[in-house]
Amino acid sequence: MQRATFHTAPLSVLALVIGALALLGAMIAVYAGPFAPQPKLGTALGEFTADFITATLRGLDGEAQPAAETRSLTIDTGIAVAVAVAGVVAVVLAVIALARHEPRRLSVGALALGGAALTFQFLAWLALLICGVVLLVTAINNAGAIFESFGG
Repeated sequence: MQRATFHTAPLSVLALVIGALALLGAMIAVYAGPFAPQPKLGTALGEFTADFITATLRGLDGEAQPAAETRSLTIDTGIAVAVAVAGVVAVVLAVIALARHEPRRLSVGALALGGAALTFQFLAWLALLICGVVLLVTAINNAGAIFESFGG
């Protein structure tokens, strides 16, 4: 049996390397990040709750809402996009390698690594989204009690 090398299975090997780097990048972004400076949770949550209440009151009074602010790109956004692109590239290269009948083990491994990177990143964002919704619901439920303590 012939061993697969870069010369006999170039797309599979390239997809395997890109998939491994994508998975490594996703894990670094989740476990070591965020890399950009972040505001304290209490400050961010307080500002969000105040903005939400102000927007609700404006909507009830029929006033116009202020224009939306554009977010600036951070290193965290760049890493997330780079990991997603690398995962997709690994999956596409692995599918092309399978179509070219390169060694199946390498191609399937590359497909698994690219898919794992995409899945890991998706599940990490889903977990953060669920936590954010729980925090938001809790803040909205407690907003009335907070404003009552100020005599409102």
